[in-house]
Amino acid sequence: MLNPIDTDDVIREGGAVGVTPGQIHEGVAWWLGACLVVTQKADVIAVAHNGHSAITEFASRLCRGATNAQHYRCTVRALGAQPRERLLAMLNHFDGVPGAWLEAHSEDGVTTVRIELFNGHGVLLDESNGLAEIRRLIAEDRVPIPVNEQAKGRIVPWHDDLTDGGRL
Repeated sequence: MLNPIDTDDVIREGGAVGVTPGQIHEGVAWWLGACLVVTQKADVIAVAHNGHSAITEFASRLCRGATNAQHYRCTVRALGAQPRERLLAMLNHFDGVPGAWLEAHSEDGVTTVRIELFNGHGVLLDESNGLAEIRRLIAEDRVPIPVNEQAKGRIVPWHDDLTDGGRL
């Protein structure tokens, strides 16, 4: 692992939480994206963030990690800056699609990043439905990579329309 983290401290509360720089870095988002796809066996995920200037690179890295997850050829539907409630509404509408919500908040010069991961039913990951496995994969430096170039996925911007043919 090029830039290790304290997985027990950072991988918690439905995803990852920490101060940047220091506890959490953009590479963690890449790892979380790849691991979300593999643990949820996803061919499509949705990703949104709160638009904070510090979170855009985290979101980009999470999306790229998800496209590089073993053989899944995951399509990442990038929603960009959206309210968390909008992402959750989409996950509920498109049953079976996991997702990630990223947010950053700055106070007194300290920026805290939170990345929440959801399963295909819009339920926040916890110790019983994928978070423990993600923590283990990252701690053991077993983050999934594509098996070959044809296994790589793609990132597709998604426009605010729930009538997108019933599928993300």
